[in-house]
Amino acid sequence: MNRRATLASSVAGAVLVALDGTVLTVAQPSLQRALHASYAQVQWTSTAYLVAVASLLVFAGRLGDRYGQRRMFAFGMLGFGVVSAAIGLAPGIGWVIGLRAAQGVFGALLQPATLGMLRAAFPPDRLAMPLAVRTSAIGVAAAVGPLLGGVLVSGLGWRAVFFLSVLPASAFGLAALVRPGPERPVVGRTPLDVPGALLLAVSLACLVHTLAARPAATTATAAGLGAAVLAGAAFVRHERRATGALLPPGVIGAPAVGSALGVLVAVSASLFGTLFVETYVLQRRLGLDPFDSALRGVPLAVLMVVSAPLCPPLLRRVGARCAVASATAVLAVGVLVLSRATGALAQGCAFALLGAGFGTVMVAATHVVVRHADVAASGVAGGLQQTALNVGPLVGVAAGSALTGAGAGTALPVLAGLAAIAVPVARALPGRDVVPITRAPAGGVRSGGPARR
Repeated sequence: MNRRATLASSVAGAVLVALDGTVLTVAQPSLQRALHASYAQVQWTSTAYLVAVASLLVFAGRLGDRYGQRRMFAFGMLGFGVVSAAIGLAPGIGWVIGLRAAQGVFGALLQPATLGMLRAAFPPDRLAMPLAVRTSAIGVAAAVGPLLGGVLVSGLGWRAVFFLSVLPASAFGLAALVRPGPERPVVGRTPLDVPGALLLAVSLACLVHTLAARPAATTATAAGLGAAVLAGAAFVRHERRATGALLPPGVIGAPAVGSALGVLVAVSASLFGTLFVETYVLQRRLGLDPFDSALRGVPLAVLMVVSAPLCPPLLRRVGARCAVASATAVLAVGVLVLSRATGALAQGCAFALLGAGFGTVMVAATHVVVRHADVAASGVAGGLQQTALNVGPLVGVAAGSALTGAGAGTALPVLAGLAAIAVPVARALPGRDVVPITRAPAGGVRSGGPARR
């Protein structure tokens, strides 16, 4: 598969997952009425997917490292499309919940592969722009998703939103499966570490379920978080002793990678927590309807789309450390402005700052994570990046929910502080490149380790 086809596949996979989440949110009220479901059952249509996908992302990335990223992408896309069609035909809410969990499994297969394929196809010094294109496409999907979902639900009903992904998932999945490419799986050399994968899955599943469900009982929350911590501690202990660890030391042991993942968690938590709180401000305090509320947030998507392609030249000029720290500060300022803004102009400017900051951080931090991974560990790197972007929003929404009672004037500054924490964390990121990087042949896959900064 050539570079253009690889980029198109990567973008398609990322957009498909982004659209699925946004259109489902719009469809849930209609789904609840049609299937006579309770509010808790409808919430589980999201929670089941989140638990499945977040708990399996890293292991799915390791499967891609062993058997080939393109193959995992193909299986993930085809399975995602088939399950989407099955959900559209589901006779009851129980079927929808179970099938959403299955869809999460296939989503976990394809998401790390969208980054792993780019790492294999592009040399490190040309990786930033494909990541920028991918990020811009996600921004477009985030903006178009609610509108598209509203049109489909209004005209055809909630089932139509699930049939939306069947054709593109099938087309790109089949293309990735049948088209030859330079990728070669490394069977027998990349260990799977199943015990480590199970421990990590249990830890993440407990964490994600607790954050997504946000149980009212304090004991239930404590039990969920406690189980996540215990399983996580057992995972760390196992990884230190395992000969073929799930997380290669070259990836997780690099300070730059750990810093980039921390930044992604903090910044995505701040952004999505802010959006959660601001939705209540716009619709309850200011009395806007959902459509007008969505229009106020359009500058976020626009600036995310615009800032992503501007990030690669920024990285070349100032390096990841300065780019990420500056963009994180911009996002934090946007949250603070939003905490005081009431007029449409001020809110639009604040949302624009959020989009510009988040779009830049997404490209720059992802570039650090993927670039620092060897091709043989690119799937794990992609899985870690996707895990950070799944856990971060849940942390932010949980924090926003807990702080909503205190008012936006208190909640939003706290969430701005959460983003500000990432500014000193970004100090561990690399600065400008000081050593030229050897370019790979135009059509080949770069072998060997990542370039040193």
